[in-house]
Amino acid sequence: MIFARKVWKLLVAIKDGLVLLLMLLFFGALYAGLSSRPSPAQVREGALLLRLKGAVVEEPEQVDPLSALASRSMPVTQYRARDLVRAIRAAASDARIKGVAIDLTGFRGGGFVHLSEIGEALDQVRAAKKPVLVYGTVYDDDSVLLAAHASEVWIHPLGSAFVQGPGGQTPYLKGLIDRFKVNVHVYRVGTYKDYVEPFERTEMSGPAREARSAVLQAIYGQWQDNVRKARPAAKLELASAQLAQTIKAAGGDGAKAAVATGLVDRIGDRAAFGDRVAALVGKDDSDKTPGAFAHTSLRTWIAANPAPSGGKRIGVVTVAGEIVDGDAGPGTAGGDRIAELLESSQAADLAGLVIRVDSPGGSVMASERIRGAIERIKAKGVPVAVSMANLAASGGYWVSTPGTRIFAEPGTITGSIGIFAVIPSFERTLADYGVKSDGVRTTPLSGQPDVFGGFTPEVEAVLQANIEGGYQRFLGLVAKSRGKTPQQIDAVAQGRIWDGGTARQIGLVDQFGSLDDALNWVAGQAKLGQGAWSPLYLGQSDNRYASLLQKLFGRDDESEAPEGDAFAQLAARQQDRLLGTLASAERVIGGQGAQAYCLGCPPSAAAGRTAAQPGPLTRWLAGLLR
Repeated sequence: MIFARKVWKLLVAIKDGLVLLLMLLFFGALYAGLSSRPSPAQVREGALLLRLKGAVVEEPEQVDPLSALASRSMPVTQYRARDLVRAIRAAASDARIKGVAIDLTGFRGGGFVHLSEIGEALDQVRAAKKPVLVYGTVYDDDSVLLAAHASEVWIHPLGSAFVQGPGGQTPYLKGLIDRFKVNVHVYRVGTYKDYVEPFERTEMSGPAREARSAVLQAIYGQWQDNVRKARPAAKLELASAQLAQTIKAAGGDGAKAAVATGLVDRIGDRAAFGDRVAALVGKDDSDKTPGAFAHTSLRTWIAANPAPSGGKRIGVVTVAGEIVDGDAGPGTAGGDRIAELLESSQAADLAGLVIRVDSPGGSVMASERIRGAIERIKAKGVPVAVSMANLAASGGYWVSTPGTRIFAEPGTITGSIGIFAVIPSFERTLADYGVKSDGVRTTPLSGQPDVFGGFTPEVEAVLQANIEGGYQRFLGLVAKSRGKTPQQIDAVAQGRIWDGGTARQIGLVDQFGSLDDALNWVAGQAKLGQGAWSPLYLGQSDNRYASLLQKLFGRDDESEAPEGDAFAQLAARQQDRLLGTLASAERVIGGQGAQAYCLGCPPSAAAGRTAAQPGPLTRWLAGLLR
């Protein structure tokens, strides 16, 4: 018996040792996979293949590996806009790249400014006498904009193309709130500050409708000009207002209707598209898959073409996504995280600084934390410019105020200078169930604000006064930045959003220009000649987990996206919209303090982006919808 026990202990020890060895091997392989980088030697003569299976954003969010493994799914892939632009520009001048092939089957869109910049880069490829071919199943506004800059656009035989235009409806929750007898206490300043309107109205107010209509019409006009200039044969009215008639005239064939609109050139499946690309750039003799062609993937190409470095460094700090308190991000603008980047040792020796903003705003406290850190760098004599991407509204404009020069694009949405706060209380709801509140107060502010017993008039006045004081501070910051009086800024503020062109006319923006233009301006202010400086993107780090997880889930840039039809794409869009609405509701009533946030900013500007720190309701529903 004793001998048997010893043998058993020996076997258990061997088993434990083998398990430990296997775990060490597994984590060693995992580390090697996470640490791996594509080799520049993998670049092949042929096409640069861009399989855009996700959204184009200013700053990709970090992927949480534990959440991804637990849910057995990956969040929407996000592509950094400037990486795509740099990759396409490099392809234009590299003799190994004979053309660019873009697969938009799984494309989830992006902001107008980003897509316009990518379109301009594709124009450079065509100017270099290299073909640009695009393939897709369903073309909507964002994919139409990209495809317009191609020399040849293909569509699946069961595909379709349509133009919706920006805009849409927002759910107004006042009736639902009243039904549950919740009191929503709204404190705001700004006639046009409409973020809280869904909680206190049943329909859009006149001023909100006026401001939003003006901006959306301006952006849509720019979108149409961009598409028509790149593709003069496009008949946009056939793909929008006359879409039903166009499809009927094509016998119900969406792909033929797409060709009739001039947005698409050829009909064929992915294999036929690949054969066409192979005829132009060369076949892939090592791949016998139908439609295979010689190509280099985006990830490999970017690794083979690193961004320039050396010389004096001009820092670039990105404020992308919702501005929140704490260390959130990248992809979300955590106030503490960004301020610490600005105060880090890396920032100490900068020759200049560019703040790149692509944000609809958020927390006033976090915005002020970022603004203060920028001001401290500026006080050292460092030239500071602001470069606005798709959005720099509300809190996004607050953090822009330290900029000596503000650059934006005509399609940028900015302004929304105003703040608000919302606190719900449930005294009427509880009263229906026989719950009453009572107690003793030593002052009118004792126990206030009381979400169970209601607010006293005194605390209501205090909270409103606090918001009004915050608005006056906002006006003062903008007035100082723009060289105007607070009264002059108030006339163009009041929470109103503006397109970049109008913002320039009224003095909220100095000049049109890209991030490169802002960097060159800062270099000039620092008296740095061409080649004597390079940008340093503070806080930028590659997500080492993303590439491995994408391979595990079949989402890497070498795999093909599923070819869903128009109904599948529209369903995915509505799912994103529903989750965004819930996240917005939870954000407003979640006790996050004073907010400088923009409701009227088009959601496409943050396509594919998840809400920062989503609440339990949003997380629960997201789990059901996946």
